[in-house]
Amino acid sequence: MQSISSTTFEEQYYRITHAQPEVHLNAPCKLGEGIIALPAEEASRLQDLFLHSTQTKAFFIPASGSGSRMFEFLFNFIDNPTEENRGQVERFLNHVEDFAFFHQFPIEVQRQLTGRTMDIDAFVAYILNDNVMGLAHLPKGLIAFHKHGPFLLNPFHEHILQGLSVCNNECSFHFTIRKAFRSLIERRLEHMEGMTGKKLDITFSVQNPETDAFAFTPGGETALCENGEPLKRPAGHGALLENLNAVDADMIFIKNIDNVQHLNHAGEAIETQQLLGGLLVKVQEEITKLIDLPSREQIIELNDRYQLFHEEELQKPLDELIGMLKRPLRVCGMVRNEGQPGGGPFWIRESNGISKQIVEKAQIGTSADQYRLMIQSTHFNPVMMVCAGKLHSGEKVDFLRYRDNEKYFIVNKNYRGKEIRFTELPGLWNGSMAHWNSVFVEIPSSTFSPVKTILDLLEAAHQK
Repeated sequence: MQSISSTTFEEQYYRITHAQPEVHLNAPCKLGEGIIALPAEEASRLQDLFLHSTQTKAFFIPASGSGSRMFEFLFNFIDNPTEENRGQVERFLNHVEDFAFFHQFPIEVQRQLTGRTMDIDAFVAYILNDNVMGLAHLPKGLIAFHKHGPFLLNPFHEHILQGLSVCNNECSFHFTIRKAFRSLIERRLEHMEGMTGKKLDITFSVQNPETDAFAFTPGGETALCENGEPLKRPAGHGALLENLNAVDADMIFIKNIDNVQHLNHAGEAIETQQLLGGLLVKVQEEITKLIDLPSREQIIELNDRYQLFHEEELQKPLDELIGMLKRPLRVCGMVRNEGQPGGGPFWIRESNGISKQIVEKAQIGTSADQYRLMIQSTHFNPVMMVCAGKLHSGEKVDFLRYRDNEKYFIVNKNYRGKEIRFTELPGLWNGSMAHWNSVFVEIPSSTFSPVKTILDLLEAAHQK
């Protein structure tokens, strides 16, 4: 097994002082050109195939993100009021009773809020300060998103409830978290077995600190901590590849912690994940048959259905095509691009041919032709995917083996008022899965309802 440990100081210094590698877009993936659409009757058959599959199933949810950005407009309003953040605060206060966490406030605070007698500065301090509610300093997954009957549910709760519905109660859950919050998370989940009537299989892990990156000044000097030691920063969600590698299941669903709907509106998201799982099973079965009885014509027919490979790649010798089929498989949902942030599906050209990838904007070159291709993209990646945990041979996938180490990112951040630069490892579903076979399938936009700011909880997907 390869090591995921961060590159050496010298390698990181070289990278930070040179231009970031750029992907070369060949074309955006579109319907019929890298993305498939499934008719309703086929979707129903795939759901049924998934529900009757004996494959073991797991959910992998990165959940270490802080809730501070969700309340950023409140901090900004206190520090520097503007027309924009004033309007945001006004909307927040006008709808404060519609937030699930409102019901966690003492009755007197609720009364003051509904009567508009509470000073705004006092209220902001109340919900943000650690010695009171401290919501902004909690992991996003611990903030109550929804009220369901008598229950106040946070994203940990709801990913578990949705996952059990997806898999007929037969699955495991793995959350990557910050170590300092583990005991609090476990306490918040204590009542879940009583609520579900199931013995739950829930595990946690933290990002390996050995993957942290050295930070540098804009001039290329080593950035230092207050104690004079070299400053290191977490190297992005690509550093979670080691955590993902430890999950042992036949199929592994990956979702972001903040993309979850109120249980009353979760039906389409549940059915979509079943569809993705069923499609994985179906494509796996067809690939296995072709590996056992190779046929160029049937590989071309398979590709017509699922668009795994670019037509140029199909010109390769049969033994190379069989080698390509033996790569691990993932099925990724793609949503119509309606201005949402997120990586997009593209065909990219590399030295060894053209492949299908999920690409972040930061990876794309700034030349006019590349920008033209980027803005022609019709879909983006909402991070709703299912990965095969086993190869066609039955061997467990070594996720580290299929990463492209050259698809790292150079990021610029602010640390205690100073600018710093460091490298992030290839993104978990970007360069970390560069050498996978990918099926991109169009899914409904209603399955994507992320909560980036607390005001997003006022959208229909998050209300009763």
